[in-house]
Parts: sequence; C-alpha cells; structure tokens
Amino acid sequence: MDEAAKSNFDFQKIIAVVGFSLMAIKFVAFYLTGSMAILTDALESIVNVVAAFVGLYALYLSAQPADKSHPFGHGKIENISAIIEGSMILVAGGLIIYESVLSFLNPGEIRQLDIGLVIVAAAALVNYLVGKAAIRKGKKTRSPALVASGKHLCSDTYSSVGIIVGLLVVYAALALGYDAAWLDSSIAIIFGIIIGYTGIHVIKQSIDDSMDRNDEEIMEQIAALLNEYRHDDWIDIYKVRLIKYGHGLFVDMHVVLPKDLHVYESYEEEVQIEEAIKWKFGEEVEVSVTAAPCTELFCRYCDRNCFNRCEDFQKHLKWTSDSLMTPHLHNPPRVITIDGLLNNDR
Repeated sequence: MDEAAKSNFDFQKIIAVVGFSLMAIKFVAFYLTGSMAILTDALESIVNVVAAFVGLYALYLSAQPADKSHPFGHGKIENISAIIEGSMILVAGGLIIYESVLSFLNPGEIRQLDIGLVIVAAAALVNYLVGKAAIRKGKKTRSPALVASGKHLCSDTYSSVGIIVGLLVVYAALALGYDAAWLDSSIAIIFGIIIGYTGIHVIKQSIDDSMDRNDEEIMEQIAALLNEYRHDDWIDIYKVRLIKYGHGLFVDMHVVLPKDLHVYESYEEEVQIEEAIKWKFGEEVEVSVTAAPCTELFCRYCDRNCFNRCEDFQKHLKWTSDSLMTPHLHNPPRVITIDGLLNNDR
C-alpha cells in the first residue's frame, strides 16, 4: 500500500468513526424531541455509516498492487463504491420523503426542541469539517471514493442546516402558541428532495469516471505543464488520453519528434515527458508516449537545424486541453496556388 493509498484509507477510518458517533447522537436528539425532521437527519446518518464502511473496504481493495488479473490495479473499485454511496444517498432521500409524508398526515408532539437543536447543530458542524477535509484530500489524491464520502457528509450537513433553520421557526411558533407541527414534516420533505438530487449527482459523476470521461481540469494542467517545460524537439503533441483508476492515473499520448533523431535520442525525449508529468502528478502516474517522425509540413513549427527543412521556422505550437485531445496531427494546411500549377504544367 503506497503512501497516498494508506493516507486515504486512514482518513476513511476517521469518517466511519465520526459517522457512527453522529448517528447515535442524532437518534438521542430524536428521542428527546420527537421531531420528524431530526428523525430524517438520523435516518440519513445510518446511510452515512454504511456508506463509510463501503468506502473503507473500497479504499483497502484499491490500494492492493496490480497483478496478472488486474494489470492496472484495483482502483476502479472506488468508482463502484461511489456509485453505491450515491445510490444510498438517493435511497435516504426517498426514505426521508416517505416518513415525512406519513408524519405530515399524522403529526406528532414536538418537545424539548431547544436541546435537539443544539445537538443537531453540533453534529452538523463536525460533519461539515470532516466532509470538506475529505473532499479536499480526495481531489488531491484523485480518490473518487473519498470524494464521494466527503460529498455524502456535506449533503448531510446542508440538510441539517436547513432542518435547524426550519426548526427554529417551529420553535418560535410554538413559543408564541401556534401549532406548527406540520411545518416540521414539510421541512423534512424539502430536504429529502435535496438529498436525493445529491445522490443522483454522485451516481452520474461515478458513472462518468467508470466510462473514462475526460477530466478537463487534469488535461488543462497537462497542457500548461507541456508548454512550460517543452523541449525544442517536441514539435507536436496530440491524442492525449487519460484513464483514472482510484488514485492512480494513466496518461497516453503521441509526440512528433524530428525524424533525424536516433532511437536513443527519441527515447530520452519520451523519458523527459514522462518525468515532467510524474513530477506534477506523482510517481503513481503511468505514462505511455508514442513517438512519431515529423514531415515537411512541420518545418514551420520546428527551429531545429537539419537538412530536411522545406520552409522557414515561424512559431512553436501552443498546446491547449482541446488541441491535446485531437486524435490526429496538427498539420498546417497545404496551399496550392493557380500560378504554381501553371508553372508545373510548363
């Protein structure tokens, strides 16, 4: 287990422990108050705990080294874990809506709301801090499972904040002698819908990662890196593709090099590109570089002194995320003039 994987795994342990502790606290708050809104918060915490342990197992499995059966490692299990977590968030939202509708039709008594509000507010603060830390760490180490866990905790926080605001209104109404029990269930229904939407978003993003959808942020970082550290012999780079598997990353690209380079010189340029990308994204990144020889059409983009030059150097190509993803060479167009054809005919 490498350092990044171990760090992610240890952080997920913290999430699991925090989730279990907060779940117990929220059920205590529901027992004290009888609030349906607080019950919905507690029910979502059950999903948080289950999802935390699913993520824990996924991070453990993801950290296992590559083998004959899985030559790219086991990182894709994190995408599966994130889909499971997103599904659990969606189910939690549906369960909250169901329970809230029943409570709306048959409202119960609300009591000791002040104590319940303090408990839920404290739990929300802890959830938010841990969730944001998990998202930051997950993005830094490219861990879908850790990011999903963080978003799960943050969705729980946002629902808790909404519930707290709503219950403050209920508390004020009760203090003034108004019957506001129906508002408790209404608030829970609204945030059940919000939680369900968060689950759908997590599922969609996880499916995109499973299908190797291009990561525009990483592609922009690669473009900036190649432009900054380019060698004069890197005439063009194209057909750059990314595959994310857990916290691992596979980068495949084609580079156009001067055709008079020897094999060893071409290999040295490929190594320089690989080292630059690993310097940026870490040693766990795998890089595959395919070299292609230049043609006379690239003379205007190459300032190398060689006997094959057909026209003067004009400028170096500037790579962008879009141009790097182009599946073909960035050949300049051929210009054929009428005069040229007439001269050839003569």
